[in-house]
Amino acid sequence: MGSERKSFLGKLKAGLAKTREILVKNIDNIILGEKVIDQRLFEELEEALITADVGPAFTYDLIERMKEQVKRKELNSPELLKSVLRDHMREILGKNESPLLLPPHELFTIMVVGVNGTGKTTTIGKMAYSFKEGGRSVLLAAADTFRAAAIEQLEVWSQRVGVPLIKQKTGSDPSAVVFDALHAAKFNKIDTVIVDTAGRLHTRVNLMEELKKMKRIMGRELPGAPHEILLVLDATTGQNAITQAKMFNDEIGVTGIIITKLDGTAKGGVIIRIAREFNIPIRYIGIGEGLDDLRRFDSKEFVNAIFGEN
Repeated sequence: MGSERKSFLGKLKAGLAKTREILVKNIDNIILGEKVIDQRLFEELEEALITADVGPAFTYDLIERMKEQVKRKELNSPELLKSVLRDHMREILGKNESPLLLPPHELFTIMVVGVNGTGKTTTIGKMAYSFKEGGRSVLLAAADTFRAAAIEQLEVWSQRVGVPLIKQKTGSDPSAVVFDALHAAKFNKIDTVIVDTAGRLHTRVNLMEELKKMKRIMGRELPGAPHEILLVLDATTGQNAITQAKMFNDEIGVTGIIITKLDGTAKGGVIIRIAREFNIPIRYIGIGEGLDDLRRFDSKEFVNAIFGEN
């Protein structure tokens, strides 16, 4: 394993320490010294899983699976419950592990959506860096025209990564920014456009209409665009991340999810709930502030990190 990969895995394991504490250690404490698997043990497990934010649907499936295995005499020791949990997590997350594949020599457009404060703009900067490192040309579009700070933040990232930015003044029509960006990309033969969008939930209806209009304009100017609608969710918000995923998916259609701020949160289990309940590909996870701390999601790595394994 390369040293860079090793250091990322170490960082992931360290970042998920609080999640591990609330999920794995709680389960260890429940099964410690237990000799039999009975209803009381299942009830305690259920409570521990719900507390760890993995969600009621995953918890129900898992407990039912465990009960079935006990009935078939495949599960006769409390210690084995942990391996059933690990396998079930891998299975659910594995179904949602789907890297973002960008076609070579073709203009590919990504619309990034999410609530303000999730780390959306920073995530866009890191994606731009990753694509550029991979040999692609990138253009950023500052279509969150509602907040001057959002435009400025994206400008800082465009300079840091060394990619062009299309912007207009605060209060401009976001769709006009998108229109300009697509034309600039076509004219300059740029192969990747990443669009930053607003995330002001207090004007939810206006926001969704704005996003739908941008999506229409992109499709009109470039058939098939946007090719990807990525939703950025902040792991630390737990239940709120679920509400946001439902809302954005219902309103605009989400093709991929990025989960940020996994480092240092006890709510990392929310990724399992998102995977189980929405079945939307998890493209990337974010575990820090560094340029290369946004990584392609790998379900096996993630589960190993939760269990403190290599």
